[in-house]
Amino acid sequence: MTQGKAEYVKGTLDLLILKIVALGPNHGYAIAQRLQQISKDFFQIHQGSLYPALHRLEDRGWLEAEWKDTETGRDAKFYTLTRKGRKHLEAELVNWERLTEAVALVLRTAE
Repeated sequence: MTQGKAEYVKGTLDLLILKIVALGPNHGYAIAQRLQQISKDFFQIHQGSLYPALHRLEDRGWLEAEWKDTETGRDAKFYTLTRKGRKHLEAELVNWERLTEAVALVLRTAE
């Protein structure tokens, strides 16, 4: 991942993870794969960033986790969005829209 991508992800990783988990419960590796797939390979989240973020989101009460068997027969923690997490995601989506609109206004300013 390039330096620019890493900085971008650092500020938005929690939001992206919450959005992916809102699509349905999943384990860490599948969350990273889904994010990479939906973003057409723009986001490639490494374990060293993903798992600390998942634990942080769980500690904040935005995700809950349960050990289950994966499709390969291995045990993995499956993450689900909590009610508190859904409220946080909705608020963050509003903030993200406002931020992107403001950035677009600045970028469209004539030189």
